[in-house]
Amino acid sequence: MPTRRTLTAALIACPALLSARAQPVARLRPTPAQTEGPFYPLAFPADADNDLLRNGARRYTRGQPAWLDGTLRDLDGRPVRGAQVEIWQCDEAGHYDHPGDGSRQDPAFQGFGRTTVDAEGRWRFRTIRPVPYSGRTPHIHVKLRLGARELLTTQLYVEGDPGNARDFLWRRLEAADRAAVTLPYTAGSDGLQAHAALVLAL
Repeated sequence: MPTRRTLTAALIACPALLSARAQPVARLRPTPAQTEGPFYPLAFPADADNDLLRNGARRYTRGQPAWLDGTLRDLDGRPVRGAQVEIWQCDEAGHYDHPGDGSRQDPAFQGFGRTTVDAEGRWRFRTIRPVPYSGRTPHIHVKLRLGARELLTTQLYVEGDPGNARDFLWRRLEAADRAAVTLPYTAGSDGLQAHAALVLAL
């Protein structure tokens, strides 16, 4: 069995071991907050699950189907189990399910959904690739809750969309924050796929 003197000699001989033990673990960068916008639902739809392409018995067939999934962790990388993730967005024609929009959203599009973060910090939605509407680049709104606490509201953008550089909210973000909320939509076997790694400063 090694003695204290033996262990001390080993650390002196291998300073990298001592240095590695002394290094603090880097914390994650929190996801930037953004405005809720004017179209958060005044009343939630009867069907408010994580599949926005099915609203009750109706099926939405317009737009580009997409899976939006991700993780939710705190600054130390721990999963925020049990948190609620809400998303809302306009339909393919650019209309929200909100009286302030001025036009009615397609009733087959759910428009709003929520899901619960699992034990590994994962969440997932079935929806469409977001589209632009007057004055805004394509985006999906996100709100995070834990019990009665509202933790974060932000927006998720589409990587490479030409409207991003003209969007007043996207332009306000620092480069690192833009990267955190601007997602590539890649082709998969079941439609487009996008992944968002959300981080909360709890």
